[in-house]
Formats: sequence, structure tokens, C-alpha cells
Amino acid sequence: MGEPLEIEERTYRFALRAVRLCVHLDETPGAKRTLGNQLLRSGTSIGANVEEAHAAHSRAEFVSKMAVALKEARETRYGSVF
Repeated sequence: MGEPLEIEERTYRFALRAVRLCVHLDETPGAKRTLGNQLLRSGTSIGANVEEAHAAHSRAEFVSKMAVALKEARETRYGSVF
């Protein structure tokens, strides 16, 4: 087994998977399309916030951005159970 991937790479790969799934869900009318739209927003926001955290000007800003990333991850998990 190789080295574990860094958080930036893992969240980027996750975002790509979310986009691919959402493209598929967008072809389906109803609730799946609506949930797919939410998944697209929250699933891609995780990595964006991780990237922002690494550009933080202070420890407090870093912690804040990572907390937002965690919040988005929880929202993504919640929305994907349906």
C-alpha cells in the first residue's frame, strides 16, 4: 500500500467524484436532481475550504476554514444518505 494522500488531494478527488455523480443525477427528474445539486455545492466546497485554509494568514483563520470544510463534509454526508 502506498503513502496516504494529503487532505488536499483527497478532497480534490472527492470533488471530482461528486461532480461525476451529479452529472448522472442531473439527468434524473425530481428529488435526485435536487439532492444532486446540493451534493455538488457542498461536496466541492470541502476541498475549496481546505485550500483556503492552507492560504490562511493566521492560525485562527486556518482553524476557521477547516471547520467550514468539516461542516460541508457533514452536510454532504447527510445529503447522500437519501
